[in-house]
Amino acid sequence: MKAWRYSEYGGVEVLKLESDVPLPKPADDQVLIKIVPGYDVAGVVVKVGGEVKQLKVGDEVYGDIIETAFDGPKQIGTLAEYTVADEKLLALKPKNLDFGQAASIPMAIETAYEGLERARFSEGKSILVLGGAGGVGSFVIQLAKHVFGASKVAATSSTAKLELLEKLGADLAIDYTKENFEDLPEKFDVVYDAVGQNDRAVKAVKENGSVVSVIPGPPVDRPAFQFVLTSSGEYLKKLNPYLESGKIEPLIDPMGQFPFNRVKEAFSYLETNRASGKVVVYPIP
Repeated sequence: MKAWRYSEYGGVEVLKLESDVPLPKPADDQVLIKIVPGYDVAGVVVKVGGEVKQLKVGDEVYGDIIETAFDGPKQIGTLAEYTVADEKLLALKPKNLDFGQAASIPMAIETAYEGLERARFSEGKSILVLGGAGGVGSFVIQLAKHVFGASKVAATSSTAKLELLEKLGADLAIDYTKENFEDLPEKFDVVYDAVGQNDRAVKAVKENGSVVSVIPGPPVDRPAFQFVLTSSGEYLKKLNPYLESGKIEPLIDPMGQFPFNRVKEAFSYLETNRASGKVVVYPIP
Protein backbone atom coordinates (compact mmCIF):
# COMPACT_ATOMS: atom_id res chain seq x y z
CA MET A 1 0.00 0.00 0.00
CA LYS A 2 0.97 3.67 -0.28
CA ALA A 3 1.97 5.40 2.97
CA TRP A 4 3.86 8.44 4.18
CA ARG A 5 6.63 7.26 6.51
CA TYR A 6 9.58 8.67 8.44
CA SER A 7 12.64 6.94 9.89
CA GLU A 8 14.10 9.88 11.80
CA TYR A 9 12.87 12.86 13.79
CA GLY A 10 12.68 16.23 12.05
CA GLY A 11 10.44 18.57 10.09
CA VAL A 12 8.31 17.83 7.05
CA GLU A 13 11.47 17.06 5.08
CA VAL A 14 11.79 13.63 6.76
CA LEU A 15 8.44 12.44 5.36
CA LYS A 16 8.70 10.08 2.40
CA LEU A 17 5.90 8.64 0.26
CA GLU A 18 6.41 4.90 -0.19
CA SER A 19 4.31 2.65 -2.38
CA ASP A 20 5.33 -0.82 -1.16
CA VAL A 21 4.43 -0.68 2.54
CA PRO A 22 3.05 -4.00 3.87
CA LEU A 23 -0.63 -4.02 4.71
CA PRO A 24 -1.05 -3.91 8.53
CA LYS A 25 -2.72 -6.92 10.14
CA PRO A 26 -5.46 -6.28 12.73
CA ALA A 27 -5.16 -7.84 16.17
CA ASP A 28 -8.18 -9.65 17.61
CA ASP A 29 -9.69 -6.44 19.01
CA GLN A 30 -8.88 -4.28 15.98
CA VAL A 31 -10.31 -3.58 12.56
CA LEU A 32 -8.51 -2.84 9.29
CA ILE A 33 -9.74 0.39 7.68
CA LYS A 34 -9.36 1.78 4.17
CA ILE A 35 -9.05 5.42 5.07
CA VAL A 36 -9.07 9.14 4.69
CA PRO A 37 -5.60 9.97 5.86
CA GLY A 38 -2.83 11.73 10.67
CA TYR A 39 -4.11 9.95 13.65
CA ASP A 40 -7.66 11.11 13.14
CA VAL A 41 -9.29 8.78 10.68
CA ALA A 42 -12.45 8.16 8.68
CA GLY A 43 -12.91 5.23 6.38
CA VAL A 44 -14.50 1.88 5.64
CA VAL A 45 -13.89 -1.32 7.63
CA VAL A 46 -12.48 -4.00 5.31
CA LYS A 47 -11.45 -6.63 7.89
CA VAL A 48 -12.21 -7.33 11.55
CA GLY A 49 -10.34 -9.17 14.29
CA GLY A 50 -11.75 -12.22 16.03
CA GLU A 51 -12.77 -10.31 19.19
CA VAL A 52 -14.46 -7.36 17.47
CA LYS A 53 -18.06 -7.31 18.64
CA GLN A 54 -19.88 -4.32 17.16
CA LEU A 55 -18.24 -3.29 13.90
CA LYS A 56 -18.45 -5.27 10.69
CA VAL A 57 -16.98 -5.19 7.21
CA GLY A 58 -18.48 -2.33 5.23
CA ASP A 59 -19.13 -0.06 8.21
CA GLU A 60 -18.18 3.59 7.68
CA VAL A 61 -16.28 4.64 10.81
CA TYR A 62 -14.27 7.49 12.29
CA GLY A 63 -12.11 8.02 15.35
CA ASP A 64 -8.80 9.03 16.91
CA ILE A 65 -6.59 5.94 16.78
CA ILE A 66 -4.23 7.15 19.55
CA GLU A 67 -5.83 6.26 22.89
CA THR A 68 -3.58 8.55 24.97
CA ALA A 69 -2.51 11.80 23.32
CA PHE A 70 1.24 12.51 23.19
CA ASP A 71 2.15 8.85 23.51
CA GLY A 72 5.11 7.89 21.37
CA PRO A 73 4.57 7.65 17.59
CA LYS A 74 2.59 4.63 16.46
CA GLN A 75 4.11 2.21 14.00
CA ILE A 76 0.99 2.48 11.87
CA GLY A 77 -0.58 5.92 11.60
CA THR A 78 -3.26 7.10 9.17
CA LEU A 79 -1.20 8.74 6.42
CA ALA A 80 -1.63 5.57 4.41
CA GLU A 81 -4.18 3.70 2.34
CA TYR A 82 -5.02 1.39 5.25
CA THR A 83 -4.54 1.37 9.01
CA VAL A 84 -5.59 -0.73 11.98
CA ALA A 85 -7.46 0.71 14.95
CA ASP A 86 -8.85 -0.58 18.24
CA GLU A 87 -12.61 -1.03 17.99
CA LYS A 88 -13.10 0.90 21.26
CA LEU A 89 -11.64 4.06 19.69
CA LEU A 90 -14.11 4.13 16.78
CA ALA A 91 -17.73 5.02 16.13
CA LEU A 92 -19.97 4.89 13.09
CA LYS A 93 -19.48 7.97 10.91
CA PRO A 94 -22.30 10.55 11.07
CA LYS A 95 -24.51 9.83 8.06
CA ASN A 96 -24.69 13.47 6.96
CA LEU A 97 -20.92 14.02 6.77
CA ASP A 98 -18.46 12.98 4.08
CA PHE A 99 -15.23 11.23 5.00
CA GLY A 100 -13.16 14.42 4.88
CA GLN A 101 -15.51 16.19 7.29
CA ALA A 102 -15.64 13.19 9.60
CA ALA A 103 -11.84 12.84 9.62
CA SER A 104 -11.51 16.43 10.87
CA ILE A 105 -13.53 15.77 14.03
CA PRO A 106 -12.37 13.08 16.48
CA MET A 107 -9.33 14.39 18.39
CA ALA A 108 -10.61 17.97 18.50
CA ILE A 109 -14.17 17.23 19.60
CA GLU A 110 -13.06 14.59 22.13
CA THR A 111 -10.53 17.02 23.62
CA ALA A 112 -13.17 19.75 23.82
CA TYR A 113 -15.72 17.43 25.43
CA GLU A 114 -13.37 15.81 27.95
CA GLY A 115 -12.07 19.21 29.05
CA LEU A 116 -15.58 20.50 29.68
CA GLU A 117 -16.45 17.38 31.66
CA ARG A 118 -13.28 17.61 33.75
CA ALA A 119 -14.12 21.25 34.54
CA ARG A 120 -17.60 20.10 35.63
CA PHE A 121 -19.14 22.53 33.19
CA SER A 122 -22.93 22.46 33.30
CA GLU A 123 -26.13 24.26 32.33
CA GLY A 124 -26.27 27.90 33.33
CA LYS A 125 -22.52 28.42 33.64
CA SER A 126 -20.45 30.90 31.62
CA ILE A 127 -17.28 30.14 29.68
CA LEU A 128 -14.45 31.99 27.94
CA VAL A 129 -12.70 30.10 25.13
CA LEU A 130 -9.17 31.20 24.26
CA GLY A 131 -8.53 30.36 20.62
CA GLY A 132 -12.14 29.94 19.59
CA ALA A 133 -11.41 29.69 15.86
CA GLY A 134 -9.09 26.69 16.20
CA GLY A 135 -9.92 23.01 15.93
CA VAL A 136 -10.51 22.43 19.64
CA GLY A 137 -11.81 25.92 20.43
CA SER A 138 -14.46 25.82 17.71
CA PHE A 139 -15.90 22.64 19.23
CA VAL A 140 -15.72 24.01 22.79
CA ILE A 141 -17.95 26.92 21.73
CA GLN A 142 -20.49 24.64 20.07
CA LEU A 143 -20.51 22.00 22.82
CA ALA A 144 -20.81 24.57 25.60
CA LYS A 145 -23.74 26.19 23.79
CA HIS A 146 -25.68 23.24 22.39
CA VAL A 147 -24.78 20.28 24.61
CA PHE A 148 -23.96 21.70 28.05
CA GLY A 149 -26.41 24.64 28.02
CA ALA A 150 -24.02 27.53 28.73
CA SER A 151 -25.55 30.79 29.92
CA LYS A 152 -22.88 32.76 28.07
CA VAL A 153 -20.07 31.84 25.70
CA ALA A 154 -17.23 34.29 25.04
CA ALA A 155 -14.25 33.54 22.80
CA THR A 156 -11.08 35.16 21.50
CA SER A 157 -9.67 35.36 17.98
CA SER A 158 -7.96 37.74 15.59
CA THR A 159 -9.97 40.50 13.91
CA ALA A 160 -10.56 38.49 10.74
CA LYS A 161 -12.17 35.59 12.62
CA LEU A 162 -14.62 37.45 14.89
CA GLU A 163 -17.55 36.80 12.57
CA LEU A 164 -16.70 33.09 12.58
CA LEU A 165 -16.88 33.03 16.40
CA GLU A 166 -20.38 34.47 16.28
CA LYS A 167 -21.41 31.93 13.64
CA LEU A 168 -20.17 29.14 15.90
CA GLY A 169 -22.39 30.45 18.70
CA ALA A 170 -20.25 32.83 20.74
CA ASP A 171 -22.28 35.52 22.53
CA LEU A 172 -19.19 37.70 22.91
CA ALA A 173 -16.38 37.72 20.34
CA ILE A 174 -13.17 39.29 21.68
CA ASP A 175 -10.48 40.62 19.35
CA TYR A 176 -7.24 39.71 21.12
CA THR A 177 -5.30 42.17 18.93
CA LYS A 178 -7.29 45.08 20.39
CA GLU A 179 -8.23 44.17 23.96
CA ASN A 180 -6.94 42.02 26.80
CA PHE A 181 -9.57 39.51 27.84
CA GLU A 182 -8.25 39.43 31.41
CA ASP A 183 -9.06 43.13 31.80
CA LEU A 184 -12.79 42.62 31.17
CA PRO A 185 -14.92 43.40 34.24
CA GLU A 186 -16.88 40.21 33.66
CA LYS A 187 -15.37 36.96 34.92
CA PHE A 188 -16.29 33.42 33.88
CA ASP A 189 -17.08 30.10 35.54
CA VAL A 190 -14.68 28.30 33.20
CA VAL A 191 -11.86 29.52 30.98
CA TYR A 192 -10.88 26.96 28.33
CA ASP A 193 -7.34 27.72 27.22
CA ALA A 194 -6.59 26.19 23.81
CA VAL A 195 -3.63 28.48 23.06
CA GLY A 196 -1.34 28.27 26.12
CA GLN A 197 -2.05 31.44 28.12
CA ASN A 198 -2.62 30.05 31.62
CA ASP A 199 -0.95 33.01 33.31
CA ARG A 200 -3.55 35.34 31.82
CA ALA A 201 -6.46 32.90 31.90
CA VAL A 202 -6.46 32.65 35.70
CA LYS A 203 -7.18 36.40 35.84
CA ALA A 204 -10.43 35.95 33.88
CA VAL A 205 -12.01 33.18 35.95
CA LYS A 206 -14.45 33.57 38.83
CA GLU A 207 -13.54 32.59 42.35
CA ASN A 208 -14.00 28.81 42.63
CA GLY A 209 -13.99 28.57 38.83
CA SER A 210 -11.70 26.44 36.65
CA VAL A 211 -9.13 27.05 33.92
CA VAL A 212 -8.75 24.14 31.48
CA SER A 213 -5.48 23.91 29.55
CA VAL A 214 -4.81 21.50 26.69
CA ILE A 215 -1.40 22.92 25.73
CA PRO A 216 1.54 20.95 27.21
CA GLY A 217 3.81 23.14 29.31
CA PRO A 218 5.15 23.77 32.80
CA PRO A 219 2.98 22.65 35.73
CA VAL A 220 0.11 25.04 36.49
CA ASP A 221 -1.41 26.09 39.78
CA ARG A 222 -5.08 25.98 40.77
CA PRO A 223 -7.60 26.97 39.58
CA ALA A 224 -5.85 25.94 36.35
CA PHE A 225 -5.30 22.32 35.36
CA GLN A 226 -3.87 20.52 32.36
CA PHE A 227 -5.06 17.22 30.97
CA VAL A 228 -4.13 14.78 28.24
CA LEU A 229 -6.96 13.37 26.13
CA THR A 230 -7.90 9.74 26.56
CA SER A 231 -9.55 8.93 23.25
CA SER A 232 -12.76 6.92 23.23
CA GLY A 233 -15.33 5.96 20.66
CA GLU A 234 -17.96 6.42 23.37
CA TYR A 235 -17.49 10.20 23.21
CA LEU A 236 -18.18 10.11 19.48
CA LYS A 237 -21.23 7.87 19.87
CA LYS A 238 -22.63 10.28 22.47
CA LEU A 239 -22.08 13.32 20.23
CA ASN A 240 -23.15 11.77 16.90
CA PRO A 241 -26.80 12.92 17.28
CA TYR A 242 -25.65 16.55 17.60
CA LEU A 243 -23.46 16.17 14.50
CA GLU A 244 -26.20 14.47 12.50
CA SER A 245 -28.75 17.12 13.47
CA GLY A 246 -26.39 19.91 12.41
CA LYS A 247 -26.32 21.49 15.87
CA ILE A 248 -22.56 20.88 15.89
CA GLU A 249 -20.56 21.26 12.69
CA PRO A 250 -16.94 20.50 11.82
CA LEU A 251 -14.77 23.47 10.93
CA ILE A 252 -12.30 22.87 8.09
CA ASP A 253 -10.01 25.67 6.98
CA PRO A 254 -10.96 26.89 3.46
CA MET A 255 -7.30 26.54 2.43
CA GLY A 256 -6.72 23.41 4.49
CA GLN A 257 -7.80 20.58 2.20
CA PHE A 258 -4.93 18.66 0.59
CA PRO A 259 -4.78 15.55 -1.61
CA PHE A 260 -2.70 12.62 -0.39
CA ASN A 261 0.31 13.45 -2.56
CA ARG A 262 0.60 16.92 -0.94
CA VAL A 263 0.98 15.82 2.69
CA LYS A 264 4.16 17.87 3.14
CA GLU A 265 2.28 21.00 2.05
CA ALA A 266 -0.47 20.20 4.58
CA PHE A 267 2.05 20.05 7.44
CA SER A 268 3.75 23.23 6.24
CA TYR A 269 0.40 25.02 6.22
CA LEU A 270 -0.29 23.82 9.77
CA GLU A 271 3.05 25.26 10.87
CA THR A 272 1.97 28.76 9.75
CA ASN A 273 -0.59 28.79 12.63
CA ARG A 274 -3.04 30.55 10.32
CA ALA A 275 -5.55 27.74 9.94
CA SER A 276 -9.15 28.23 11.08
CA GLY A 277 -10.33 24.85 12.32
CA LYS A 278 -8.77 21.71 10.92
CA VAL A 279 -6.53 20.75 8.01
CA VAL A 280 -7.55 17.55 6.18
CA VAL A 281 -5.69 15.18 3.86
CA TYR A 282 -8.17 13.83 1.34
CA PRO A 283 -8.81 10.22 0.28
CA ILE A 284 -6.24 8.25 -1.63
CA PRO A 285 -7.32 7.59 -5.24
